[in-house]
Amino acid sequence: MKWRAYPDDVLPLWVAEMDVPLAEPVSRAVTEALALGDTGYPTGGVYAEALDAFARRRWGWAVPRERTAIVPDVMLGIVEMLKLVTGPGDAVVINSPVYPPFYAFVRNLDRRVVEAPLGPEGRLDPATIEEAFRGAVAGGRRAAFLLCSPHNPTGTVHTAEELTTVAELAARHGLRVVVDEIHAPLTLPGASHVPYLSLPGGAAAFSLMSASKGWNLAGLKAALAVAGPDAAADLARLPEEVSHGPSHLGVIAHAAALREGGEWLDEVLRGLDENRALLAGLLADQLPAVRYRQPEATYLAWLDCRGLGLGADPAETFLARGRVAVVPGHQFGTGGAGHVRLNLAASPEVLAEAVRRMAASL
Repeated sequence: MKWRAYPDDVLPLWVAEMDVPLAEPVSRAVTEALALGDTGYPTGGVYAEALDAFARRRWGWAVPRERTAIVPDVMLGIVEMLKLVTGPGDAVVINSPVYPPFYAFVRNLDRRVVEAPLGPEGRLDPATIEEAFRGAVAGGRRAAFLLCSPHNPTGTVHTAEELTTVAELAARHGLRVVVDEIHAPLTLPGASHVPYLSLPGGAAAFSLMSASKGWNLAGLKAALAVAGPDAAADLARLPEEVSHGPSHLGVIAHAAALREGGEWLDEVLRGLDENRALLAGLLADQLPAVRYRQPEATYLAWLDCRGLGLGADPAETFLARGRVAVVPGHQFGTGGAGHVRLNLAASPEVLAEAVRRMAASL
């Protein structure tokens, strides 16, 4: 999709896929499964066991298999967790600007979106969050907080202190927390991801995790829902048919990535670290009016283009005049107008050409 959605003369730096060769352990695991004709239904706990081993190594956090459930992918897993703890018409709080499917999936589920915009520096704002929580539960209704950690599109890594404050506010106002941690493996040098469920206040929350982003496996669908100890009974109510959605080859690929793909991931992180710095230099030289705070995680760059005078949708100009496809910021909700999201997981040559074209479009 990344390379076919636009004409051949357009550089696609939009959708969240990396331009990287597949990790050898993943390729080997899937190839061996195909050679055996092993293309049936998934079973067993291989994914949960692989995630547990990875989380222990990277974050010092254990993932109890008995508090996990296989789900088709992170967004569908989020939907199922929201079904467990909210009902039609209930509110779901999100921190805008944020991943656009949060809006679409929540509304399609017949829940109300309540925005709690990020602060000026792209970080969680406790006062804004508390105000949103208070409104979400007005009238005694149930509500949930859908947290993106690390945050997409800003690449912000929430600190333990920030997450602890969120947990305290959620407990005070009676909201259940569902955390999208799909980008957690892509935490870059200088930052440390804190799994929400590792915090004392995360006991009643749910986390959605996947190897999809870290190892570029979007086409091999699989993810895990993980419940805190006080949410285990809720997770046990998950309908059995939800487990029918993941791809068996997806489970094989994701488990292999988590179990054996650490060296490959580290190499990718080194490249992303170099690219985020390269992008900063390119922008400073050719588009100095663009404000860019280097991401602490993900391979996404959130560019504030309001200083260019291109209006609410600078992505339109970059595509029409520069033949560079980026994601319009207004799609990410309040706070996104005048911004674009750029995917920096490309070769340095492609990144340099993209910035050159964007500058030339002015």
